[in-house]
Amino acid sequence: MPLQISDFAVHRLGPGQFASPMRNVPFVDDARRVLYHAEVAEVRRELEQGLDPLSFEIAGPREQLFFDPGKVRAGIVTCGGLCPGLNDVIRAIVLSLEYHYGVPVIHGFRYGYEGLIEEYGHEPLRLDTEEVDHIEDLGGTILGSSRGPQDVGRMIDRLEQLGVSMLFVVGGDGTLRGGRDMAEEIARRGAHIAVIGVPKTIDNDIGLIQMSFGFQTAVAEAGKAIAAAHVEAKGARNGIGLVKLMGRHSGFIAAHAALASSQVNFCLIPESRFSLEAFLRALQDRIEHRHHAVIVVAEGAGQDLMEADLGRDASGNSKLGDIGVFLRDRIRDHFKRVGVAAGLKYIDPSYMIRGVPANAFDSAFCLLLGHNAVHAAMSGRTNTVVGFWRNEFTHVPIPLATAGRKQVEPDSRLWSGVLASTGQPRDLS
Repeated sequence: MPLQISDFAVHRLGPGQFASPMRNVPFVDDARRVLYHAEVAEVRRELEQGLDPLSFEIAGPREQLFFDPGKVRAGIVTCGGLCPGLNDVIRAIVLSLEYHYGVPVIHGFRYGYEGLIEEYGHEPLRLDTEEVDHIEDLGGTILGSSRGPQDVGRMIDRLEQLGVSMLFVVGGDGTLRGGRDMAEEIARRGAHIAVIGVPKTIDNDIGLIQMSFGFQTAVAEAGKAIAAAHVEAKGARNGIGLVKLMGRHSGFIAAHAALASSQVNFCLIPESRFSLEAFLRALQDRIEHRHHAVIVVAEGAGQDLMEADLGRDASGNSKLGDIGVFLRDRIRDHFKRVGVAAGLKYIDPSYMIRGVPANAFDSAFCLLLGHNAVHAAMSGRTNTVVGFWRNEFTHVPIPLATAGRKQVEPDSRLWSGVLASTGQPRDLS
């Protein structure tokens, strides 16, 4: 269904009624927006139909606040898999709450949404600027994380019990859907608790968000694994380096890492189907002519080749077959069968990448994400995720952000660039 103007409407708990304590900052007017479409022709088409162009509300500090800063209690929760930058986001939110607004109480909920269920016994961690000092130098999250949903009503009961007026949920698609459900139940109760999402997906696959934190760090770290695979492949006649990277449904990390290294000869992603026969034939041709090859495969690629139903994980995601191990074994079997001596080295750096601290770019990006999340909550926005679009921080309704998954388009310039860089056939099916 085509997007409508109403899809971009951000929900608010009420109008601003308190003056912001921030000084010497450019406040953002609520009327400021950034266009959804990038090309003039698309915008012109909407205007010719008598429609206002689709656009996002621009994020940033507001002059009038919904909440009285001195009476606010805030909460932060991190959910799902680890990702570079989680501690940076926690730190940024705490710094903004304390320094920008003087918020007196900040709870850090432990181990994901479990921390909002009293029976688990995870006492909230009291956060302040001293508690978060230098946590950006650490990988992971000082709050811990978990997967899977929890009872929405009981989570809100806990927030009300603690007097929390704004909750920052840092996580991916499933986490944000949980935040949406909480915001909707809060609205049904007539309560005044803001729920603001900070998008966390190392795969960079949340819809209508240009880039998520940790992605740049992941691409840079993946490059180290690719470089090692290239050295191994070049160090032996008919050497093959195989690297498996993150990317359940979207191959952005694999695609960007392939472009960054220029050492990759095959990049396999979930969005571009391939057959084992065509791939092995192309790989054999590469080995016969160049005597080495480097292959990068996203974890969600080639799932149809394994034909395995492994059930679902705690977050409700389908469990994936291990495409890296599958390809490793099939490649070895193939070259043995055709009588070509080929040595293969397999590298899976996924958890090494997930656990590293953010690089300088992601650290700065996380700081601004956290600040804008706080500004959104203080102004009374809710059921909203802080996005990034056309190089502007934006407010995106959570239902809109979770309505579809962002993927690499097979006819995009990105994928065409990957094919030009690797030299692999466009069609491996």
